[in-house]
Amino acid sequence: MDATLAPLVEALKTKKKVCLFTGAGVSTAAGIPDFRSPDTGLYSNLAKLNLPYAEAVFDIDFFKEDPQPFYTLAEELFPGKFAPTKFHYLVRILQEKNLLQRVYTQNIDVLDRLAGVEDDFIVEAHGSFATSRCIDCKKEVSIEKLKQMMKEKTPTCANCDGFIKPDITFYGEGLPSKFFETWEEDVDDVEVAVIAGTSLTVHPFASLPSSVDKSSLRVLVNREKVGDLGRRKKDIVALLDCDEFAETLATLLGWKKELDKYYEEGQKKYGKSESIEDELEKIDESLEKKANIKKKEKAEIPPEDDEELEELINKLKI
Repeated sequence: MDATLAPLVEALKTKKKVCLFTGAGVSTAAGIPDFRSPDTGLYSNLAKLNLPYAEAVFDIDFFKEDPQPFYTLAEELFPGKFAPTKFHYLVRILQEKNLLQRVYTQNIDVLDRLAGVEDDFIVEAHGSFATSRCIDCKKEVSIEKLKQMMKEKTPTCANCDGFIKPDITFYGEGLPSKFFETWEEDVDDVEVAVIAGTSLTVHPFASLPSSVDKSSLRVLVNREKVGDLGRRKKDIVALLDCDEFAETLATLLGWKKELDKYYEEGQKKYGKSESIEDELEKIDESLEKKANIKKKEKAEIPPEDDEELEELINKLKI
């Protein structure tokens, strides 16, 4: 692997900046499940929330009708429950050494921010939990306020009583304008592109690595080949876990002590990362519990009297 990564090491030693394109794979070491994938087992548990279909939890029209299923899930995945991975801290080190052009991420987990990467360097293609606002009057709500509101009830706006929603891109919504505007600025200046932990199946994000100049060095860090990576002569394909890549590259560049220091500090601050299996089990148990509570609450609402029930039945007759 050292020989495979040699061109990347040389590029960084000559002060070429890196543009990163990241997906769920950079956060799995933190214990965050890929909750949009049916293979994780999480989708099957979303059925306990009485959704018409699993993806409805991220559908804007469904959210407007009933936001509670989303918040039931969001409470389990909210920032602060997971610690940044070694890959996230590698991005921070690139920033500190003036070697980071940008990080375009599909993730909504804000782990880049928690690792210390500055907002100007981050483009969250699908939004994130970092900011929230009312879906009606657009009044912004802080992440701390939203977290508190979620514990008490379904978050609603103090101004207009509209539902509060994190700035996550739901099905039926357009991507953030920052995504398109920043990419227009960056595309012609990409010298090194690192594509990590993504299947490159969701557009328009999936098209970005193919858009960089053919003279650029492209590095794929993933468990399998994706997109057109590996087809260009200069492409590097590193089929390994993202944290393993971070450790290997940091060692080759003499950054290993810095990486370990940041990672250990993060584990102390945010708690040690658990395995995907353990996190899924905890989330599944919580969803089961909340689903049962909701069913119990519905079951405990009796009709006021037999006459009222009969009247209701008559109204429903065709």
